[in-house]
Amino acid sequence: MANFEFLEALGQIARDQNIDEGELLVALANALLAAYKRRPDSAEDAEVEINPESGEIKVWGLELDLEGNVIREWDATPEDFGRIAAQTAKQVLMQLIRDIQRRQMFEEFANREGDIVSGTVQQTDHRYTLLDLGRVEALLPQTEQISGEHAQTGSRIKVYIVEVRNTNKGPQIVVSRTHPALVAKLFEIEVPEIASGIVEIKAIAREPGHRTKIAVASNDQMVDPVGACVGARGSRVRNITNELRTERIDVVPYSDDPIQFIQDALQPARVREVLLNEEEGSATVMVHDQQLSLAIGKEGQNARLAARLTGWRIDIRSDTENDDIVEEVWTEGDVVVAQVVTETESEITVETVATDSEGHHVEIETVEVSVDEVTEEIEEEVVEESAAQVVVEGEA
Repeated sequence: MANFEFLEALGQIARDQNIDEGELLVALANALLAAYKRRPDSAEDAEVEINPESGEIKVWGLELDLEGNVIREWDATPEDFGRIAAQTAKQVLMQLIRDIQRRQMFEEFANREGDIVSGTVQQTDHRYTLLDLGRVEALLPQTEQISGEHAQTGSRIKVYIVEVRNTNKGPQIVVSRTHPALVAKLFEIEVPEIASGIVEIKAIAREPGHRTKIAVASNDQMVDPVGACVGARGSRVRNITNELRTERIDVVPYSDDPIQFIQDALQPARVREVLLNEEEGSATVMVHDQQLSLAIGKEGQNARLAARLTGWRIDIRSDTENDDIVEEVWTEGDVVVAQVVTETESEITVETVATDSEGHHVEIETVEVSVDEVTEEIEEEVVEESAAQVVVEGEA
């Protein structure tokens, strides 16, 4: 018996939900077979056939040989199977639609890991913020949020897709506002030269919510990479800064020459000289006294970001007018160590302060040593070296 209304309804569902109609028929046939198997008078082996042209549903009983081949089949469709089919079809279609939609959304967003999207803030608490991306929701964990940023419900923000997880409840999209690549993607949107490949982002170092340094290079001699990124009167970089809630962004030119790159990375400070130790991967940077605080930055931020941007351990020293005071700053990973050595007639004071990437003091140490003690140690070392030299000459 033909059932054209059933086929028409099935086709309409497939079109509305963007689902393959053949996939719906297969799933429905499997569900109807399971329903038939639950009947006490069902055949031991059977299959359900749905005619894709007429919508007619039939159950075929099967007799199989030892190898599983069909040797006989007969029409085993129960008289009341139309009612069972209607009930089963409704349940199956609803579940199938949900499963297919989840799978489609997962496949869609799984290919977008590393992309940037806009979302509307739905709700937020101390653990995470929930964003509406249109067809799906995204999770913005507290650890991926910019410190001090409080997104209002209903506001739109741009986020970076970190991971797409496939769960029983559908795809779970984890996004970030702190990932360095978020800044890179924002520059791709704002700067056509980056999107087209004329300007290339070579390196990026970021402390979310505070400051970012980005190094760019041009593949066209006629295009200034820094000027392209900054824009007319700073319009392009200002749009990115506004999106990141006033996070400061330094755009510097990339150079294959490490000395030049380190000098540019420490901008806005003016560097007098850079001495490289390639074996240790460190660089000693000499600056004038009035440039020292600028080179270090607030709580060591400028020096720390420059070190991460260039990949060199940076040791900043000043040319102080007072020979009795020596100031040094160097980087150890994400920690900036500042040391001031003050010498008077009676004692030498060494003050050391280590600051982490969030500007917190992780270590503060002050050591005072008398000049007499230092002199005695130096004299002892000289005597030991002299004695060793006499022994060596005696052996010779």
